[in-house]
Formats: sequence, structure tokens, C-alpha cells
Amino acid sequence: MALKDELDIVIPTIRNLDFLEMWRPFFQPYHLIIVQDGDPTKVIKVPEGFDYELYNRNDINRILGPKASCISFKDSACRCFGYMMSKKKYIYTIDDDCFVAKDPSGKDINALEQHIKNLLSPSTPLFFNTLYDPYREGADFVRGYPFGLREGVPTAISHGLWLNIPDYDAPTQMVKPAERNTRYVDAVMTIPKGTLFPMCGMNLAFNRELIGPAMYFGLMGDGQPIGRYDDMWAGWCCKVICDHFGYGVKTGLPYIWHSKASNPFVNLKKEYNGIFWQEQIIPFFQGVKLPKDCTTVEQCYIELSKQVKEKLSTVDPYFEKLGDAMVTWIEAWTEMNPTN
Repeated sequence: MALKDELDIVIPTIRNLDFLEMWRPFFQPYHLIIVQDGDPTKVIKVPEGFDYELYNRNDINRILGPKASCISFKDSACRCFGYMMSKKKYIYTIDDDCFVAKDPSGKDINALEQHIKNLLSPSTPLFFNTLYDPYREGADFVRGYPFGLREGVPTAISHGLWLNIPDYDAPTQMVKPAERNTRYVDAVMTIPKGTLFPMCGMNLAFNRELIGPAMYFGLMGDGQPIGRYDDMWAGWCCKVICDHFGYGVKTGLPYIWHSKASNPFVNLKKEYNGIFWQEQIIPFFQGVKLPKDCTTVEQCYIELSKQVKEKLSTVDPYFEKLGDAMVTWIEAWTEMNPTN
């Protein structure tokens, strides 16, 4: 199996992980890190035969001490604790309501294998190739593509998509309750430099060595005025930092089957502030400049936290708190992952 000893699968959950049975042919060789959200006294069953470690809130508090305050509670953002605890080069994260999808020929899609292909092949953020990913079999660079850019750059993030239930916000869910995504687009593309994107955390892989410390899913859920923006926040921060270092972000294949639409009314309550705030958050990220002397992801992230506090705390005092949590996250990451 590709990268068997170099990749961890991180799963946030509040329930028994029966969904793993379907993934067994693809996931069994890999190490799983399960982050249990909610009540830590609840026993979560994991099917036999998987190699896993499981952390609940008590473990998080014990391991991080006061710094545990940066890990969200009652929100899938808790998954980023798993990224911190992993010691592998690559991470694949998936939600527990995601199943194996089928390609148009009816064959089961090995999502993990496709993510690995994406991460191990270069990206082309500096010049768009109209045949999408030029490194795929049967594709190449088109006429007029500069030869000096054909080597590409390292890929830091592979963002997969979903069949069945699309990743919509609450207002869109409300007006299109019956909509299902049945369209399988056989393409992978690099998101251009300087372009932000909405990152979904339910079918996502990344190179932890390149971008890990920026994969913080924010402070969301219990006690916070916002939810369901955890992966978005990580995506915006990561993209700005990837652009700074010249790393690539790919989106497209692989697809998973997303089985369960969350309640749009519950979602609206969680997203309500975010829907307003994002109209100011996006221009903020579009205007972020990271100084040349930021030469590590950690330094970039601390710089970003300063700018968040300075420019977004006028939107809402929450961003002051989020900026502090970003710093705490980096301190905890450094403690768990010393570089020397």
C-alpha cells in the first residue's frame, strides 16, 4: 500500500465507527487517529482489525493542559488535535458519514489512493493548464505553456469532492432540500496562486511536513459564536501560506459518497454569524501580505494571527479570541512536535 508508514487517517466522531467496515479494503493497512468529540465517558466502538489510537476530551486536556483551550469542543474542528498528535508526513481526514463512492463504471473509488497521487505529483499554481492536471496519465502541458514552469511546485493539499449530498451552506440547503450531486467530473486542477477557495474538511489530505502547523480548524462550536467555518478558516489560512511558500493546492478527484445532510435549521444557527462575517473575512485574506522574513509555517501563522487580531477584531471581538487561540495552537504544536 502506498505510503503505508507515512500517512495517518484522522477521523473526528461522536458515534460508533461502523462506517469503517466499508472502507476496510482501503484503510486497514493505515494507522487511524480517532478524535472523540462530546461526552468523554461515552464508549465508542471501532470495528476489529484496525490499528488506531483514540483521544477524547479528557485526553486532550491531559496532554495539552491549559493549551487545550485552543481545541474546539462539540465541533468537528476537534479533528486538528489528531494532526498535532500524528508524527507522519501525510494526513488524510474523513467524516464518519462519508462512504465509498462509485465511479461512472460502477467501480469502488479508492479515495485515499487518489489523494496520495495528488500529493505526490506537482501542482501548477503559477500558470493554468487548460487540460487540468498535466501530470495525469493521458494528459500533458498544452501548447503555449511556458517550459520554465513545467516542473511545477510541491503539492501541500489535496481537496476531494462528494457525490450525493453537496457541501452547501444552510440557506442553499433550505432552498434546495432535495438536491443531490450526481455529476462525476473526472478532473483534478490546481487552484491558482492568489485565489482563495472554500475548503471542506470531510474528504481532505495534506502534506503535514509542508503545511501542518497552519491546518488549525479554529475555535468553533461550544461556547463560540460560530460553527461550520472550521475547515473554511483552515483553508483560507493555508492557501495564503501556500502562496507565500510557492506550494500547490489541488481540488477535484477523489469523490466520496456523502450520506447524511445535516439539519439546515441547526446549521443556520451555527453559520449565522459566519455568513455575514465572511464578506469581510475574504477581503482580509485577499489582502494579507506575509513578510519575506517569515521562513517557516509557524512564523507565518503567528504573523497571520497578529493581522487577524488587528484587522478582524473590528468585525467582532471573537476574532481577538481566535487570534489568541491561533498562537496557543502553534505553541501546543511546537511542544508536541519539537524540531530539534
